[in-house]
Amino acid sequence: MISVWEKETFYAPQDIIIVGSGFVGLWSAFYLKKRNPKLKITIVDRGIIPTGASTRNAGFACFGSLTELLADEQRVGSDKMLELVNMRYQGLGKIRNTFSKKEIDMDMCGGYELFTKKEDNLTGDLEQQIDYLNVLLREIVKKKTFKLADKKISSLGFNHVTHLIRNNLEGYLHSGKLLNALLYKIRMQGVQVLNNIEIKKFEKINDAFEIETNQNVSLSAKQLLICINGFAKQLIPDLDVEPARGQVLLTSPVNGLPWKGTFHYQQGYYYFRNLGDRVLLGGARNLALNEEKTFSLETTDIIQNELERFLKDVVLPGKKFTIENRWSGTMGIGSEKMPILKEISPAVFCCVRMSGMGVALAPVLGEKAARLMTA
Repeated sequence: MISVWEKETFYAPQDIIIVGSGFVGLWSAFYLKKRNPKLKITIVDRGIIPTGASTRNAGFACFGSLTELLADEQRVGSDKMLELVNMRYQGLGKIRNTFSKKEIDMDMCGGYELFTKKEDNLTGDLEQQIDYLNVLLREIVKKKTFKLADKKISSLGFNHVTHLIRNNLEGYLHSGKLLNALLYKIRMQGVQVLNNIEIKKFEKINDAFEIETNQNVSLSAKQLLICINGFAKQLIPDLDVEPARGQVLLTSPVNGLPWKGTFHYQQGYYYFRNLGDRVLLGGARNLALNEEKTFSLETTDIIQNELERFLKDVVLPGKKFTIENRWSGTMGIGSEKMPILKEISPAVFCCVRMSGMGVALAPVLGEKAARLMTA
């Protein structure tokens, strides 16, 4: 049994319960409180900390590489591709306007996309593609986004790289510090966060939802917002979202690391950056797409071996390093990249399927979710 203090404080009926304390859940709470400071809001998370993608990513403030955007355009058309790009661009702006660079180690340092000899017969006319996308994107960013940067190849020390494309709008940040800063802000707004609580099921009774948890306590709220991204199908089975594991590794310090910034390869399936003088590399999910549709947070030999090969052959040829850390996170993907933000049933909302771009998308989607729920 719980005490009266617990019942009337931590488990008191709420206006809104948000399921998931990752970036989308936190930004949603932030904007809900901005719209109505009197709202009683609790965020619940089944982990001690968020362990989906928010704390297990590579720390990219991602705008999108040239080949990724072209591939998106081919799949969903120009309008939807540009809508997604605009949300990322606006989201990164909201992060910069909310937090100082120092608070979250954010650096919009720009980045590059790599092309090796393998892609030479697949890329077509890169300069033509650059010009085409720059014209499309100009309405959003008001300046040139991409440019050919082949002259930089030798100074960066890469091997087998035949072309480089510079992207002025990429950057990186410290995901843990951003989450911590968001948690501080929403707690100062009066939002409650309960950890180690998993929602088992919920039922509408009269004007509120009775919510069963794994902790032998029940919660109550007038509205629910599901923000568990890749895990959403476990609670809402009909959603077009499934898990996608993203594996990452981190090297030891590299003596004389010749570059700084963010880098992409193969439509963004490979991505790496510096973390001080260490190299953080993730991806290669395209080698085993079906196998990586899993909730497991284990790392696998097939992906980790490929990441190490890529490091040795392309990124750090001739450099000495060891692997200090390996991890994985669970992204949410589906039949298309556009996030799902909707009212599933009366007073039950979801904001999921970030497709690996949650850092940039979450501020915009959190604000949209707040508007939808308080309309």
